Amino acid sequence: MDDLRDLYQQLILDHSRNPRNAHVVEQANKRARGQNPLCGDLLDLYVQLQDDVIRDIGFVGSGCAISQATASLMTTVLKGKSKTEALDLLEHFQHMATTGEVLSEKLGKLTALANVHKYPIRVKCAMLPWRTMAASLNGTEATIVTE
Repeated sequence: MDDLRDLYQQLILDHSRNPRNAHVVEQANKRARGQNPLCGDLLDLYVQLQDDVIRDIGFVGSGCAISQATASLMTTVLKGKSKTEALDLLEHFQHMATTGEVLSEKLGKLTALANVHKYPIRVKCAMLPWRTMAASLNGTEATIVTE
């Protein structure tokens, strides 16, 4: 079990230090900003939604390792998903992040964050990219703030 935990920690650190999809999507037609004042996380999310499918997704931001790793992992999982699938994954991720229970294999590498529920203040860091993604898909103009 310690080997698996170490592997998950390495995956989180890798995505935090070398985030995937950390760029502005020039063809984005959905955008949102998220902020976590407690941790100093700031995230701008860019989504190119075409025919109800996420064709491209990227983010630019700064913050703690958990928020950056979650944004990186989330964007890799969501490319090619429909809006409905993305919002469904949000619900599965939120359940996992708050309980540690993995209900869907569809989360893939995101299960590396299953232990975040043990650190309630970090749950907000992990949820920030997901809430920002939901806001972008739903056309929310206001900055999403986790408090």
